[in-house]
Amino acid sequence: MREINVKEIIPVVKKLCIDANYYIGEDVLNKIKEFYEKEESPTAKEVLSILLENYELAAKEKMPSCQDTGVAVIFVELGQDIHLIGGDFYEAINEGVRQGYKDGYLRKSIVNDPIIDRVNTKDNTPALIYTDIVQGEQIKITVAPKGGGSENMSEVKMMKAADGIEGVVDFVVDRVSRSGGNPCPPIVVGVGLGGNFEQSALLAKKALLRPLNESHPEEKWAKIEEEILEKVNKLGIGPQGFGGRTTALGVSIMYKPCHIASMPVAVNIQCHAARHKSAFI
Repeated sequence: MREINVKEIIPVVKKLCIDANYYIGEDVLNKIKEFYEKEESPTAKEVLSILLENYELAAKEKMPSCQDTGVAVIFVELGQDIHLIGGDFYEAINEGVRQGYKDGYLRKSIVNDPIIDRVNTKDNTPALIYTDIVQGEQIKITVAPKGGGSENMSEVKMMKAADGIEGVVDFVVDRVSRSGGNPCPPIVVGVGLGGNFEQSALLAKKALLRPLNESHPEEKWAKIEEEILEKVNKLGIGPQGFGGRTTALGVSIMYKPCHIASMPVAVNIQCHAARHKSAFI
């Protein structure tokens, strides 16, 4: 049994919040460069080059790559052989977010009441924290800031099994089509299948964490990802909605078993700033 004081979590989360907003992953950079070479629209190529320059400047100047520094979505894999001491685990995570968004000069975007009394909490807490208990004596923490523009274009649909894979593909492509330029393309499309209403949405969010240079480990689903990506990029929405072949950089699918009467499908759209950083304790 390994003992970990929750105070050790605070500086880790703080750094992840800052790094995720300052430094775009190599998989995203490489994928944009790849699509730049294939893009035929001069306007789209110019937009992609501006995005690359923006990422470079953000890292160099230590500034957010996007003004919307998002909701702090935190995924935790907590080893079952760990004994946490020294305080409240979730409060430690929120304190890390609080410090990261303050010291990193990141925009605070959380209001304490969704409808009636929309007052900013002024520190970007509370974070959205999802915890999985896993084997071992480590804690893996992933911070994935999620902007409002792309999140607003996401959707869950309770489909029928009879709709089949064709229905799923059509729904995903239609969701992207209806989104247009609102989620700041080129986007990453996370698709969650199965489980139930709420789990499908969480699967779609988790799917966005997969590196863009990796396909689904199962060939049948990898082919579906390729099919959806091809259809999405034929929509002609293009970078920032200005037209072109580069509407999406990738499609990532996750699935779980579900009830015989159900076929939940969720689409979670991520903007071009596909931000997430992880650390182990």
